Formats: sequence, structure tokens, C-alpha cells
Amino acid sequence: MATPEADRQQAAAPLHGLPLILLTIATALSTFMEILDITIANVSIPTISGALGVSSSQGTWIISAYSVSAAIAVPLTGWLARRVGEVKLFTISVLMFTLMSALAAFSVNLPMLVILRLLQGFVSGPMVPLSQTLLVRNFPPEKRGAAMGLWAMTVILAPIAGPLLGGYISDNYHWSWIFLINIPIGLFGGMTVWALMRKRESPTAKLPLDVVGLVLLVVGVGSLQLMLEIGKDYDWFASPFIVALGIVAVVTITFFIAWVLTSHHPIVDLHLFNDKNFRFGVIVLSVGFMTYFGTVVIVPLWLQLVMGYTSTQAGAAMAPIGFFMLILAPIIGRNVARLNLRALATFAFLVMGGVSLWNTQMTLDATFWNIVNPRLVQGLGMACFFLPVQTIMLSNITPDHMAAASSLSNFLRTLGAAIGTAISVTSWEHLAARNHAQLSEHVSPFSDASNQYLAALHAGGLTREEAFAVVDRMLNAQSLMMATNEFFFYCAIAFFCLTGLIWLTKPGKVGSPPAAH
Repeated sequence: MATPEADRQQAAAPLHGLPLILLTIATALSTFMEILDITIANVSIPTISGALGVSSSQGTWIISAYSVSAAIAVPLTGWLARRVGEVKLFTISVLMFTLMSALAAFSVNLPMLVILRLLQGFVSGPMVPLSQTLLVRNFPPEKRGAAMGLWAMTVILAPIAGPLLGGYISDNYHWSWIFLINIPIGLFGGMTVWALMRKRESPTAKLPLDVVGLVLLVVGVGSLQLMLEIGKDYDWFASPFIVALGIVAVVTITFFIAWVLTSHHPIVDLHLFNDKNFRFGVIVLSVGFMTYFGTVVIVPLWLQLVMGYTSTQAGAAMAPIGFFMLILAPIIGRNVARLNLRALATFAFLVMGGVSLWNTQMTLDATFWNIVNPRLVQGLGMACFFLPVQTIMLSNITPDHMAAASSLSNFLRTLGAAIGTAISVTSWEHLAARNHAQLSEHVSPFSDASNQYLAALHAGGLTREEAFAVVDRMLNAQSLMMATNEFFFYCAIAFFCLTGLIWLTKPGKVGSPPAAH
């Protein structure tokens, strides 16, 4: 009969062989599925809105509901994991996510779909941080770097695959399949992890619930995320509603920080920021993802609105970012102990900054391969960015704080991506409006170039109104193209600044990513 000591030793021992392979596949697919659902619905909004009989602006609540609830749930992972156990929490999260996906696929109206997306986002919170924790805890020490390389690959590839897969489904199948594809993945992931890990549960403790901290977190993060999601539709701070959301977010988050720093059982452990590597690592990770997600959002918009690409074609143009990730992430993971992580991250930011400058040279005549080539090189930068920064960030975190650190860093990374999305779209449109106004000044009866161009259009058989419509479309396209180039110039500055910030960390000799339980 097994003794408690024998059970503890079994739970702590790494997995090997087929069980380790199955655990890796199950957690990686579960992570991929959850992150995929953040972006897969984006390109499907017009299709879903039309099928449910609502406007596209109303349909964006499908995205907002998921993002807001997921943002609230992620920081709770550390407390929940200590309360119910990491294996049980991960399994429940995956299976509930699968159930909500199945129900969402059969929604008959928008309110039903929004509520199910809200629930889907909330139960998804623990999936990403706990997948990382379970992988690291159950891999042999010498292979933990490879495990983190595989995990990093899923985190970065999923946002790229989302628009490509969502566009393909929208163009060729019923919209419900963007949710139905989660069912086999979720059932496999949840059942496999439970079968392999139910006897290897992490220690639990009956921690009291920090009700005040929870309320402040829900109100503060919910208001902030909602402001970022819908601010563009309400003309940002010209709307009293957005102003009110911003004030509520600032006040409640300020009180939340003060509360958790003095609470005996905080729902989020902000004392983790006392560690220099975690503090600067989180900043670099969040700003890096904020800038990266800005590029991931703007390029498909530019391709579809300016270059005339379909959603499927735009996704295909973005897909090459994943090429170097597939090749390099496992290699970097296996050799993480031999690498100078700060130098590798610096190289990554220099590459991504250089690619951003490359993108400033795009024109309306750009071919498909002119667009694909920078995406391919950008993937090289991303392959060298995520895992080194993640390893530096967690290098001093003790095993008992790993779940809390992972959930907090994943929350801030996700929030950075949301901020990047909001800022990028708003700034792109603002730059385009400014450029359009400046270009329009040159279209006047006193401009010889304008008169000659209009005369040529008249000679081609166009009426005066038709000729001016052609000119206006040309000005719109050119102003958006100029805005895209300017946007990437600012992205280059952000990436180059990160090359200095990463050197504020002081990682010791890295043997392997720290174990977690």
C-alpha cells in the first residue's frame, strides 16, 4: 500500500516516454485552442452578425465579452490553483471551455452568444498559465527548456492561425464551426491531462477568499478591458461612457494595488515585482507583445481595406511568421542553459525593429511576396524573443510561487496585447485622417497636377462627379498606406527601446526553467 511519502515522491518525479509525450500534446493543444479563440472570431464578425441579424458594431461584443471575462479570470489562477489543485483546475477549465464552445455554436441570437462567450472567456483563465506550470513541473530538468520552447511556440502561433482559420471557415463553412472545432481538442486535452495527472496533484490549502480584492479586480480590470475593447466605437474620450469607464478603472485599480499589498491573503501577489528580473521581464514581455500585436492587427486591416485582399488571403500573408517559430523554438528551448538570454532577446528586438523599418517602405504596388518576406523575417525575431524573456522573468521565482507568477505575467501580457490592439487601430485611423486632410489640400482648381489628372479622367469618359470619386478613393488608399508606414516607424522605435530595457535584468546562470507546482 502506498504511503503519503511515496505519493509525494511520485507526484514530484518527472514523467518519461509516452506519458510525457501525451501530456505535452494535450497541454499544447489546449493552450493553442484557448489563445486561438481570442483571434479566430475577429475576421468572422461580419459573417456572424449577418447570420444573427445584427450590425457589425453590435457583433464586436462577441470579442469584447470574451476578452473582458478572460482578463478578469487570469489573475485568479494562482489563488484557485492553491485552493483546488493545479491538475483539477486545469481539467475543469478545459472541459468547461469545451462545453461553452459547443453551446456557443448553437446560439440563436446575439445575447445568447455574448453570454456564452462571456462564460467561455471566464473559464479559460487558468488554461494558459497552468499549461506552462504543468509542463515545467513534469518534464525532466534537462528537458524543461525544450518544453518551454514548445509552449512558447503555441502561444505565438495561435494568434496568427486564428485569422487564417477564421477567414477560411467564414468564406467556406457555417460560422458555428469556429466554435465546434474546439470540441475534439478540448475533450482530448482535458481527459488526457486528468488521466495522466490525477495522482500527481499539487498541494492544496484552504486559503480564505479575498472578497474585497476580488471585487476591486473584477470592477477595475473589467472596466479597463471594456474601455479598450469598445473605446474606438464610442470615439474614445469624447464619450462620457468611456470617460466614466476610465475613471472607474483608474480608481479601482489604484485601490486594488493598495489593498493587495497590505492584505494577508491577497488574491494576486504583487510582491512578485520585488524581484528585479520578474519586474523588468514583465515590462519587456508586455511592451513587446503590445507592439507585436499592433503589427498583427494592422497588417490584415491594411491588406483587406487598402490592398483588396480577402480575409483568407490576408491570413495567408500573415502565416509565414510561424515558419521560424516552428523550427527555432524547440532548438532554443533545448539550449537555453547555453545561451546568453539577454543577447538573444536583444537580437530579437533588433530584428523586429529592422522589419518594422522594412515595412515603412511598402507602397500600393506591393506584391504578395513583398508582404510575405518581412513576415517571414519577423518570425525569426519572435522565435528569439518570447522564450528568453520568459525564462529571465521566472528565473528567480520559487516553485510555490510559480502558478501565481505565471498567471500574473500572462495577464499582463494579454493586457498588453489588448492595449496594443486598441492603440494601433486608433492611431492608424488618426494618422490616415491627418494624411487625407493634407493630401486633399493639393486637390484644388489652382493645382496644375490636379487639373491635368481630372482632365485625363474626363477624357476617359467619366463625369465630373465620377472623376472626383476616383480621386477621393485614391486619396483614401494613399493616406492609409502612408499611415501604415508611419505606424511601423513608431513600432520600430518601441522595439529598439526594448533592446536597452532587457539589460536591466540580471539573470544568473540558467540551468533550466524553474519547476512549478
